[in-house]
Amino acid sequence: MPEPRYRRVVLKLSGEAFARESGFGIDPDVVHRIAGEVEEARDLGVELGIVVGAGNYLRARSNSLHDIDRTTTDYMGMLASVLNCLALQASLEALGVDTRVQSAIEIREVAEPYIRRRAIRHLEKGRVVIFAAGTGNPYFTTDTAAALRAAEIGAEALLKATTVDGVYDSDPKENASAKKLDKLTYLEALSAGLKVMDATAISLSMDTKIPVIVFDLRTEGNVKRVLLGEEIGSTIS
Repeated sequence: MPEPRYRRVVLKLSGEAFARESGFGIDPDVVHRIAGEVEEARDLGVELGIVVGAGNYLRARSNSLHDIDRTTTDYMGMLASVLNCLALQASLEALGVDTRVQSAIEIREVAEPYIRRRAIRHLEKGRVVIFAAGTGNPYFTTDTAAALRAAEIGAEALLKATTVDGVYDSDPKENASAKKLDKLTYLEALSAGLKVMDATAISLSMDTKIPVIVFDLRTEGNVKRVLLGEEIGSTIS
């Protein structure tokens, strides 16, 4: 068994990664494939925390939310992320992977409350810990939640799984000549205004010196490749 480069990481998954082709809701087949990637990571002996967004519920319907204030919308997003986390938990446990969902908003009937020391203990016991409901506060994205949880649990890296193969100097979906940036600093990411993560998340990662690795989740086996140290995607450090 090859030795992984990282022993403890946080994997950030967007809600859109769980969606059907329409961009809304949950596709069980897609979630099951993602669970398989997580299982491979766990089998390497890596301690894995996961933060999941909720864009498959709210962002796709943003035009219909214009009458709802930002604070309420953000709380709706936190609750929606719990749905994604429970779906991922079900798929992981169907594969025999022991998991715990910890929510920043207390929903004791379906998830543990987030307690840092308990989360670390679960990781030490080989359980995958899925962090739900963002930070529990409005105005903070799940990218920021991922950077925060990575710092709190002492993660060695933050893995941001996306639908592109790294960080580009402009949107590759809109600009065919966009240039891929294999390595860049936190300050370069901030000053260039790159939309790979929000500024708060990048700033927090810079303060804690936790590298952010951005890679394409759609390529099978990429999570394992990143953990083994293969040079894929882009690294912000």
